[in-house]
Amino acid sequence: MPITEDALICFTPMQIPERYLQKINPLVAHARSLVEKGETLAALAFIGNLTNDQVIPMVLDDSSDEAKDSSAQGISRAAAMLEADFIFQVREAWMLPQRYVNRHQEILEEYGSVGASPYAQDIAAFSLETTHGTWIATVPLKAKPPFKKRRTFGAVEFQHMPQVEGRFVGLLPSKKNESGALH
Repeated sequence: MPITEDALICFTPMQIPERYLQKINPLVAHARSLVEKGETLAALAFIGNLTNDQVIPMVLDDSSDEAKDSSAQGISRAAAMLEADFIFQVREAWMLPQRYVNRHQEILEEYGSVGASPYAQDIAAFSLETTHGTWIATVPLKAKPPFKKRRTFGAVEFQHMPQVEGRFVGLLPSKKNESGALH
């Protein structure tokens, strides 16, 4: 499926290989349709094996640090069991607009979290971990007039993030990249 001007996903110089796009484009489109219907994005991971064309969805519990750790361990176990090539995660989250980033610590101290602050911006967050690396995208959720509860988001622009760290990355089983060169 060729990527056109009106594609769901835009690229930075390190592009996501086409075979992964074929799997994640429909997931991004589904996420958009959910928020446009007024729903909240549940935190989900889609664990996939391109060789046998299997994808397993998993709900992520991000209610506490312990629940997040347990969800990450569950993804890792499922990825090993499936001999996964990729993990695609979707969630709704908050972030600070760029003009408030330098006040991050002050905002945390005053409000307890970014989400509790008046500066929080609702976003859809996506990550794709593959044997080629990890790509991350965040896109603001904006109102979809004339509806008050319905929202939407624009083009999803993934950035290759080779140095990204955290509990929800590095969850693929140690697997040699047998799918060839990235480009």
